Amino acid sequence: MARAPFDIAGTRVSPGSRIQIDVPVARLYTHAPLYIPIEVVHGRQSGPVMLVCGGIHGDEINGVEIVRRLLRSKQLQGLRGTLIAVPIVNVFGFVQHSRYLPDRRDLNRCFPGSESGSLGGRMAALFREQIVDHATHIIDLHTGAIHRTNLPQIRAQLTPGGETERMANAFGAPVILNAELREGSLRHYAQNRGIPVLTYEAGEALRFDQWAITPGVRGVLRVMRRLGMLTGEHRRRPVPAAEVANGSSWARAPIDGILRPQVRLGARVAKDELLGRVADPFGNAEGEVRSVADGIVIGMSRLPLANEGEALFNIARFDAIEEAESAIEDFHSSLEPPPDALY
Repeated sequence: MARAPFDIAGTRVSPGSRIQIDVPVARLYTHAPLYIPIEVVHGRQSGPVMLVCGGIHGDEINGVEIVRRLLRSKQLQGLRGTLIAVPIVNVFGFVQHSRYLPDRRDLNRCFPGSESGSLGGRMAALFREQIVDHATHIIDLHTGAIHRTNLPQIRAQLTPGGETERMANAFGAPVILNAELREGSLRHYAQNRGIPVLTYEAGEALRFDQWAITPGVRGVLRVMRRLGMLTGEHRRRPVPAAEVANGSSWARAPIDGILRPQVRLGARVAKDELLGRVADPFGNAEGEVRSVADGIVIGMSRLPLANEGEALFNIARFDAIEEAESAIEDFHSSLEPPPDALY
């Protein structure tokens, strides 16, 4: 029996076809319309409906490139199920190089949204109704915030043996952070509706980090293959080992000043180990930044200028830290060429 068409955002997509859709979202002050661009690939055979989206924070652009490369992948030929690809959700922020909407709201704290609320609430409601509610599985693509970088990692609320855990293990990021849901986030909304969702965090805002983009594309394709959406022969790479972190904490600046880091992203550190020094421009006052736990540096500030109390190094805690260190080393060696930018 022939598969039914896929209806989304007022458009009907026939089986075996792909189409780009501009979803109207708002108007600029000039009265010019603004759209959320999406592409739908609707396979001839039934299967999951995977939403892959980037740019919920408008300055986090690695996800935009991951979606572009995903859509160019030959592995999508013969797709089972449906792929909804959204490179840029927060089009306002993307145009302005900003994490936020024009009203300074964080779109990823506005779900499920409201059709009569603020701009953020309206955009969240529209994205939810027109796109998110059609999905059976979601991968949400992020980076570190401005002037911060993240080691490639998956953030998800894991249930042993559940679909989300299965997706997280398939992705192949070196670290999986078993993270609590944040109210108002896309992940919070989707997970509470029973939609398994992963957040992929890697790299820095307003930068294309190849060491974050390449594994992101591979990871999305691995998840789609694990879900049975992709079939056929291809050059198989073993899925890199991943270790689950049971939490993370930030080491903060002890004084106002200029940071001189002593460790690299991905480094294994011990509790109270020196991570960096913060000093005033003359060196008259100097404070040490020390690790708050045994763990791995999964995020760090890229901006040397720090105020007292500012978060500088994010340390993930593991029960099996040796295995976590090995997983990160294997991840580094799997990248071609070696990711010098990682350091």
